[in-house]
Amino acid sequence: MAQPKHKTSKSKKRLRRASHSRPLPKVAVCTACGEPALPHRICSACGQYNGRQVLTVSGDE
Repeated sequence: MAQPKHKTSKSKKRLRRASHSRPLPKVAVCTACGEPALPHRICSACGQYNGRQVLTVSGDE
């Protein structure tokens, strides 16, 4: 098995690993109730998606 010829410095190692972090999820605002929600998902607060009622949300949460 091949062996490295030189030590990889901390800066080189950290520069390489800088792109390994996961991106933060984007948060959109629900057009019906104004609550923050993930885009292209049903709003968990009001149950609407794309301007229509998809899910009935009970008030006992």
